[in-house]
Amino acid sequence: MNDPLADVVGYFRRSREVLDRAAVDNNFLSSIVAIAVGIAQSLGSGGKILLAGNGGSAADAQHIAAEMLSRFKFDRNPLPAIALTTDTSVLTAIGNDYGFDHIFERQIRGLGRKGDVLVAISTSGRSPNVIAALKAAREIGLINVGFTGAGGAAMKPLCDVMLAVPAEETALVQQVHITAAHAICDLVERNLFKAPI
Repeated sequence: MNDPLADVVGYFRRSREVLDRAAVDNNFLSSIVAIAVGIAQSLGSGGKILLAGNGGSAADAQHIAAEMLSRFKFDRNPLPAIALTTDTSVLTAIGNDYGFDHIFERQIRGLGRKGDVLVAISTSGRSPNVIAALKAAREIGLINVGFTGAGGAAMKPLCDVMLAVPAEETALVQQVHITAAHAICDLVERNLFKAPI
């Protein structure tokens, strides 16, 4: 019989190990900085952030949009960020009329403008609707940012910057995604606004 306590301890150990690997991975850390710089430049020039993902990655897209539109660490003006995962009428209309693979791509074509940022989140790097969104964004001239895991190489040719978590277990990849996203929000906020003393 399994020991539930040992299972929990094992999960926490794996989680810590992935965070520790990410914290010393210079490519990973440099990607976080590059993403924050690109987002800050886009927002500073009147651009916006569009975010897409499925399942837990959809929740992460909404989480990141909320940090940008509301606030992260201190009160400041809202930053334009739209999670493309939230409007059920849009999602079901596009899904019904064009197919699920196009639910983000159609929104990118309608809402995206050259110089905006697409944050495309797929732990596997193979989600067809996320890949379609990246292709559409590339055509329009958006800055493409990919959040993925160790196996997400399919996204790389479509991304200007890719953040690949050094893990393949979906839940662990998602944990590091949101940790990295918080670091990005912090950098963007401090870049664009004077933090209170």
